[in-house]
Amino acid sequence: MNRQELIHQIREKKSFLCVGLDTDTKKMPPHLLNNEDPIFEFNKSIIDATAPYCVAYKPNLAFYEAFGVKGMIAFEKTIKYLKENYPTHFIIADAKRGDIGNTSAMYARTFFEEYDIDSLTVAPYMGEDSVTPFLGYKDKWVILLALTSNHGSHDFQLTEDAKGEKLFERVLKTSQQWGTDENMMYVVGATQGRMFEDIRRLVPNHFLLVPGVGAQGGSLQEVCKYGMTKDCGLLVNSSRGIIYASNGEDFAQAAALAAKKLQEEMAEELAKHIS
Repeated sequence: MNRQELIHQIREKKSFLCVGLDTDTKKMPPHLLNNEDPIFEFNKSIIDATAPYCVAYKPNLAFYEAFGVKGMIAFEKTIKYLKENYPTHFIIADAKRGDIGNTSAMYARTFFEEYDIDSLTVAPYMGEDSVTPFLGYKDKWVILLALTSNHGSHDFQLTEDAKGEKLFERVLKTSQQWGTDENMMYVVGATQGRMFEDIRRLVPNHFLLVPGVGAQGGSLQEVCKYGMTKDCGLLVNSSRGIIYASNGEDFAQAAALAAKKLQEEMAEELAKHIS
């Protein structure tokens, strides 16, 4: 999916919601555990319920790799189901890969060729040669970790050099020499608040993937106030707040209601910020 196609979907649905498929068998409704593939059955139900309200899905690889081969089969089935039934939805593999060049090239091959996923989260801290192998694929996206939503982000990302430049700022500046706003996004946590102003001064046109709204306490309105662009420029992710809205047999309906509520808030923000 290219940039214009993504923007079209956002405008069409009046939504920039990304649903995180962080599927944990310990949190899913107990009645699903009797299924041959409970992870896929849960994902399928969540996808069918929330698809009208979101533009993207983000399976987090840790929640699949934890179950070995069975988990990765469920991941592959989920991707196949999305591509066959919801081809206009943007798919993000949240894998946070990044290694020396030849290893990154194999990771890129895995996700962009084998699974044919739209985008992949990548850790940029090994530098240019760990990122550029992911950037050679047409209409595929690299989503670099920049300023994350977790408490420990302050340990390194906000440290300053002698000139007062923060580490995440250097990541934003340097990485723009490797890719463009047509193939690179950045992860910026919703909990960072007004720091979106500083980020937009450095990357005024790039899309930002924004986790941390809802369960982690980030404010959608604050993210939009400081981070939205004329093309929206945001994909706001919600995982636990949607997929675990209920632990009963009504889990899919509860997920749909949670997604719809966020979509309606997003429609209001789009109306305020985009003519």
